[in-house]
Amino acid sequence: MKKRNLLYTIGLSVAMLISSSCNDYLDRDDNDQITEKEAFSRYEKVNEMVTDVYAAAKKANRPLVFFEHFSSSAITDECEGTNVEGNITNNFNNGAWNPNSLPGSSGQYWWNLYEGIRKTNLIIENVVKYNTPDNPLQDGELSFRIGEVYFMRAYFHLLLFRMYGEAPYINWKIEANESMNFKKESVHAMVEKMVADAEEAYRRVPAKYVKTSPNFGRIDKGACLGLISIARWMAATPLWNGAKTAGYPQTRVFESEYGYDKKRWEAARDAAKAVLDYEVGGYKRYALYTKYTSADFDDPNGGNLNDSRVYKRLWDMFFDMDAFAGECVFFITKDKDQAWQGDVYPPSRGGSSRQQPVQEQVDEYEYIVGNYGYPIYSSEARKAGYDDANPYERGTRDPRFYRDIIYHGAPYRDNSNNAKTMNTASGSDAIGASNATTTGYYLRKLQKESWNNNSSFSVNAPAIWRLPEFIYIYAEAVNELGEADKIAEAYNLVNSVRERSFMKPMPPEVKTDKALMFQYIQRERRVEFFYENKRPWSCRLYLEPNSRDELSKESQWKASGTDNSTRTKNYWASNYGSLPKCQRMINGMRPVKKANGKIVISGENYAMERFCVEERVFQSQHYLFPIMQSELQRTPSLIQNPGW
Repeated sequence: MKKRNLLYTIGLSVAMLISSSCNDYLDRDDNDQITEKEAFSRYEKVNEMVTDVYAAAKKANRPLVFFEHFSSSAITDECEGTNVEGNITNNFNNGAWNPNSLPGSSGQYWWNLYEGIRKTNLIIENVVKYNTPDNPLQDGELSFRIGEVYFMRAYFHLLLFRMYGEAPYINWKIEANESMNFKKESVHAMVEKMVADAEEAYRRVPAKYVKTSPNFGRIDKGACLGLISIARWMAATPLWNGAKTAGYPQTRVFESEYGYDKKRWEAARDAAKAVLDYEVGGYKRYALYTKYTSADFDDPNGGNLNDSRVYKRLWDMFFDMDAFAGECVFFITKDKDQAWQGDVYPPSRGGSSRQQPVQEQVDEYEYIVGNYGYPIYSSEARKAGYDDANPYERGTRDPRFYRDIIYHGAPYRDNSNNAKTMNTASGSDAIGASNATTTGYYLRKLQKESWNNNSSFSVNAPAIWRLPEFIYIYAEAVNELGEADKIAEAYNLVNSVRERSFMKPMPPEVKTDKALMFQYIQRERRVEFFYENKRPWSCRLYLEPNSRDELSKESQWKASGTDNSTRTKNYWASNYGSLPKCQRMINGMRPVKKANGKIVISGENYAMERFCVEERVFQSQHYLFPIMQSELQRTPSLIQNPGW
C-alpha cells in the first residue's frame, strides 16, 4: 500500500476511482492499470467516476441509517435505540465516544468525507488537464457532470461543517510530493467557498430533470440553490453567530469571528427566498405535495385500518415520485428495503422496534383548539381540554402525529393486515417485553403498513432537503430581522405547510410576537422533519443544551422529586411546560389501569402516565464531533475540536 495521510490517499490507481464496486482503493500491478490519461480521455470513464462520487455522497448522509444500522434520531430527543448492533447509538448517549472511537462508521465521518472530496478534485482538475471529450451521444453532458462534481465538493464540505465545524477546505488535487500542512478555516470562510462551488455548479447543470428522465435525481440548479441556502442558514444560527452570548462555553480556533452579525441572517433570508422563487419555464420549480383530499385515508392496499386518522397524502408524500419531483430539492431514493421496515416493526409483527419515539418528540405535536394549533403544554390547550391521561384522542392532535407515532390505543394491524389495536400494557408489544418498546411508542413514519416484512420492496429515504426546510429558514430569518413588511408572508408560508398536512394554522398573535413565532417555527421543524436526520444538528446549531431557558427547566425538573419518574410526573403536574431540551434525558408514557381511564382496550380501562426512561450524557464538547486521534497524528498542523 502507498502512504496514506489525513485527507487523501496519494497516488492511487485511477482504475480504482472508476470502479464503483470497489470497497477500498488498493494498488494494482502496473500491467493491470489504466493510466490517468487514458481514463480522462474517455467520457464514459469520467461518467463512471462521477457515479462513484454520488455513491460516496449517499453513504455520507443516509437519513434512515446514518449510523450504519440506526438513524441519528436515537442520539437525540426524538428516539431511543435498542442495544443491538454493538449498542451504537447508546454509546453516544452514554458519552462513550471520543477521538479514539466513533461508533457506527458507514461513510459519514471525517476521513470518508475527505475521500469524497479527493475524488471530486481529481475529476475537476483532470478533465481540464486531459481535455476530456463530451459525450458523443449527447452534447453538453460533460459540463453537466462537471457541475455535479462541483456541487458534490461543496456538499462534502457542508457535511464536514455540520459535524465538525472548522475544517480545511480542499479545492485542489493534492500531489504526492505536496506538504501536508493542512489547517482549519473559519466556518464563514468555508461557507463562502461552498457558495462559490455551488454557484459554479449552478452555471453548468440543467434547470431541472422531469421525473420520467433517466437523469431524474441528478443535481440540477435548484439543488445548487438549496445547498447555498442551507450553508447560509447554518452560518447564521447561534452556534456560529453569537455563540458566546447564547451560552456556548468552549473556544474554537476562530472564535473571534463568531460574534453576532445580522448580515448572516440577511444572507440566509435571501438564499432561502431564491429557492422559493426559483422558476423554470415561467412556473415555480417547487410546490408542496397536495395530492389527495381530506377524505382520503387509504393505505397502499386500498384499505383504511387507521380509523381515518392517517391521511393518504401524508403516507404517500415519502413514496410518490410526484412528491419527489415537485417538493424535494435534493434527494436519494431506494435507500433501504423491507429489512429496515421489519427492524422497526413492533414485536407483534415480527419486528425488533429498533427506533422508539420518545415523549419529548410526542409533546411537540400540537393540540387543536378551535381554528388554531397550540402546544399541549400551553394554557390554551389545557383550558380547551387537553388531558395528559388521554392525550391521543382522534382528531385532537396535529395529523402528522397519527402518521408518525404508534401509541397505546392506536388503530393498527397484524401481519395478515387484519385490524388490531396497539396495546403497550400487555402482550408482545407491552413496554419492556422482549424486543418491545421501552418508551411506550413505536415508529410509524415512513412505513407502508400494508407491506409486510416478508415481502420484497424498496424504501425511499426522506429527502435530504424538502421545500418546507427553505420556508422555515426564510420565515425564521424574517422574524429574526424584525421585518414587519415580510412577516405576514412568512406566517402564511409556514401555515401552507401545516395546511398541506391538514393541520390548523398558527394563531394570529404569532405575527406580532417574535419569541412566539420563533417557538412555532422550531416546533414545526421538529414535527415536519421528525426522523429525517435534522434534529441532532438543529439542537446543536441553536445551542439548546446550554440555553438559559432549557437549563432553568432542567433545574426545575431535578427539584421536582427524589427519583426521575417522579420528577417527570411532578414537573408536568406543576405546569412547567415542555420537557428540557438539554439532551440529558428522555421520557416515555405508560398505560396504567384505572377504573375511570378513557382508553379502553379489550375491556380494560387505561390512563396514561409519564415516566423517565433514562438519563443521558451531553457535555459542551459534544456540540462538535472529535477528529480521530490517528488523523491528528498524521497531520499535526490540525487542532482538535474544543473539549476533546
